[in-house]
Amino acid sequence: GPVYVIEKDLLDFHIVLWFKHMLKPENYMKIQEVLLNYINGTYESDIPLLKSCFHENAKMTGYLGDTLVDGTPEPFFEDMASGPSMALRKDPYQAEIQSIHITGRTASAAVHETGFRGNTCLTDYFHLLMMEDGSWKIVSKTFTTTEQ
Repeated sequence: GPVYVIEKDLLDFHIVLWFKHMLKPENYMKIQEVLLNYINGTYESDIPLLKSCFHENAKMTGYLGDTLVDGTPEPFFEDMASGPSMALRKDPYQAEIQSIHITGRTASAAVHETGFRGNTCLTDYFHLLMMEDGSWKIVSKTFTTTEQ
């Protein structure tokens, strides 16, 4: 009777949402674009581009060597703006997007960076959320320097 109809309608609604958010390749493209903007913004010290990647309440936590950094991305933006960009310095910077995983309107991604300001290597783990306008923003970055 009516209960079955309501459940079926709800099920159809959830299936539509699942297809809408899970199987749209443009979500991968949008997330990849955010990550590429992050990578290019880091290399070029393009602070407006970097800031556009992050949610206004984003967290940034990780290890630079043995030093724990815990806070917002603001110190990172200030550090990137404090001297010549890696592009100007001709640092051998490279970054590889190692993974992107999407579930609904949430995502995680991993990026490995080498040649950061010369010879530093880092692994970054990002969490991203889809905003109400359909754009994706980084809400947290966890990172560590690595040997290679």
